[in-house]
Amino acid sequence: MEKIIAGATVQVNDEGYLTDHHQWNREIANEIAEEEGIELTERHFEVITFIQDQYAAEVPLTIRKIGKSGIVDIKEFYQLFPNGPLKKASRIAGIPKPVSCI
Repeated sequence: MEKIIAGATVQVNDEGYLTDHHQWNREIANEIAEEEGIELTERHFEVITFIQDQYAAEVPLTIRKIGKSGIVDIKEFYQLFPNGPLKKASRIAGIPKPVSCI
C-alpha cells in the first residue's frame, strides 16, 4: 500500500515497513522514528547504516549479532531503540522486518 512519509509517496506493508528500501532517505527515517517516539541522532544513523549494510550483504539480523558487531552493544541498542530495538531500527532503516523478530 502507499503511504506519504516526509512528503514522499512510498510503498509500505501492513506493519509500516518500506517494501522498497531504495525509497528510503534520512527524512523518511526521521519521520518514521518520530512515529516510534525516537529523535534520531548521528549515533542512531551509525547503527542504521550498519543495519542497512548487513541487509544489503544478505546477512540475517539478530539483536545478538548487532550487539557483537562492535558498532553498538546490546545495552546501548536498547537505549537508542527502546521496546523492540531490532524491529524499530529495521523499520526506521527502511528494510523488511528481520525474520528473527516476532
